[in-house]
Amino acid sequence: MSDLCPVYAPFFGAMGCTSAIVFTSRSYGTAKSGVGISAMGVLRPDLMMKCVVPVIMAGIIAIYGLVVSVLISGSLSAEMSLAQGFIDLGAGLSVGLAGLAAGFAIGIVGDAGVRGTAQQPRLFVGMILILIFAEVLGLYGLIVALIMHTRASELVGVVSPPVNYYPLVNSLVFPLVLNSPAVWWTT
Repeated sequence: MSDLCPVYAPFFGAMGCTSAIVFTSRSYGTAKSGVGISAMGVLRPDLMMKCVVPVIMAGIIAIYGLVVSVLISGSLSAEMSLAQGFIDLGAGLSVGLAGLAAGFAIGIVGDAGVRGTAQQPRLFVGMILILIFAEVLGLYGLIVALIMHTRASELVGVVSPPVNYYPLVNSLVFPLVLNSPAVWWTT
């Protein structure tokens, strides 16, 4: 282990893996849409199967988090650099928090849209369009997470020590500082 590859670096990658799964609010989208479907089923049982679309779209968000989580967990290793760990944490948070926003949006739109479709069936197409826009939020998070994870995987084996940009200045100045009277007086 070196300063650039500490023993705790994989922890940040593991937290990114966890964030990708935990923060996607598929359950909220499913529950909120399911309540709307149950209320709609009382008024119009014939539209029951047609209005399951919000629940299906909420389930797709969980797949985004699962994909990123599997990719991050596949790259975890003891030789992981701190930069890789931080980038994988960012990737997990990216897909997780985007999934959180998408899940809430799908749940709210699904609930209201399904109830509205029960009263006016022509609202179905509008509900589907709004659900697609809500789903795209999660897709944006997935795209950003994949780009970030690709960048993190490019860092494997590229760990280098800090660069001394001023070797001539350092070789001339530091001996003078160490031999100055101020250093002698402190000893």
